[in-house]
Amino acid sequence: MTPLILLLIGIVVVLGSILVIRLHAVLSLLFGAFVVALLTPTFFLQRYALSNKFSESQVNALINQSAGERVAIGFGDTCAKIGLLIVLASIIGKCMMDSGAAERIVRTMLRISGEKKAPMSFMVSSFTLGIPIFFDTVFLLMVPLARVMGVRRPKSYALYVMAIIAGATITHSLVPPTPGPLFAARALNVSIGAMIIMGTMIGLACSTAGLIYAYWLNKRQDIPVRTTADTSVEKLKEWSNKETGQLPSFFMSVLPILLPIILIAGEAIAKVMDDLPGSMRVFFKLAGDPTTALFIATIISLILVAQHHSNWLKEIQKSVEGAIYSAGVIILITASGGAFGAMLQQTSIGNWLAENIGQYKLAILPLAFFITAIIRTAQGSATVAMITAVGMLTAFNTPGALEFHPVYLAIVIGCGSKLFQWMNDSGFWVICKMSGFSEKETIRNSSFQMMIMGFVGLIVTMLLAKFIPFPL
Repeated sequence: MTPLILLLIGIVVVLGSILVIRLHAVLSLLFGAFVVALLTPTFFLQRYALSNKFSESQVNALINQSAGERVAIGFGDTCAKIGLLIVLASIIGKCMMDSGAAERIVRTMLRISGEKKAPMSFMVSSFTLGIPIFFDTVFLLMVPLARVMGVRRPKSYALYVMAIIAGATITHSLVPPTPGPLFAARALNVSIGAMIIMGTMIGLACSTAGLIYAYWLNKRQDIPVRTTADTSVEKLKEWSNKETGQLPSFFMSVLPILLPIILIAGEAIAKVMDDLPGSMRVFFKLAGDPTTALFIATIISLILVAQHHSNWLKEIQKSVEGAIYSAGVIILITASGGAFGAMLQQTSIGNWLAENIGQYKLAILPLAFFITAIIRTAQGSATVAMITAVGMLTAFNTPGALEFHPVYLAIVIGCGSKLFQWMNDSGFWVICKMSGFSEKETIRNSSFQMMIMGFVGLIVTMLLAKFIPFPL
């Protein structure tokens, strides 16, 4: 049995359970994870561990773990990475809607840009936020605004959600300091400045293509704003009918979003600025941690609820309970997806792809793109796909091997990581459950949008490498 066969078995089990048997996503993903874990031979586990530079004791520990233990560890690792962020972001989003802060931001945005330009505003905002912050966090912070806006213009709700995805997802893979592009730049000896400049330029082209697809698809579908576990459509409409004077100030409304962005970005900048005072380094190291930054924003959002309700203690309790209930469901699904992705990784599918795909005599840039795309589709994580692909393709970045700047190689690896988001990716479930989309709608709106953005990035990068081979 090869890793490819294990991958195909896992795909059939998960898709069949969700789309045919209609099992809940949590059970379907765990079912797929257990099946893959039970069928993975010891040799594959050993190979996976050695390729990830495990120590001898770590290799033995992995081999001696039962299938259930490995699934549980994959589940727990995903919770550790994103669980608290989902809880805090859910509370922030719920409080912003319950206090009227989200409504105030939307009204201000509409006054500045107008309703027709609102999708562009969402895209540009999420593109900027996605540079210092992980995609999941950006989406969790901005989706309440899309929901409020969707109540005003129900026919365009899916367009607003896709505009957020178009902006935030591409910077996650192309622009440092997020881990994937940062690792690619360092491994391929590309300066961080070059990666930021080219990643931003090509990323804007990709995001524009994603927004064009969003406009095209939105005319051919009608996805309403649906009631989710934390917020009903009726509650959103209630705030839209209030006078502006009854809403929080714009500054206080935007603070729960703006402050964590400043803190997280400040922490990233502090790492690379040697002349920054020591006290500022300590401050940003503490407050710039994403969990800490979102916790501070959570306190501010709770204050907003308290200020705009007479029975503030009861309202805070209601907001927090609703948010935690919603977050719990999302965490279970994303962690199950993480466990499934981890089991696929442990089949050593990355090593198998490295050995077999490398036999094809393709041009370097398309080769790098498709290798990354296959790894992303196989195991779910865009960042892991980039890191794995960079390790496979570093050999190309030798004197005389490339006829263009290595920044282009790093960029196409990032573009390849956009293909193909599906149910083994925790981000898929964050989009699905927080937006109120069904699984099929998420694939049609998000997954295909990312695929288009990835291919546009490949084409633009190849053209630049052809006509401006050494841009910097």
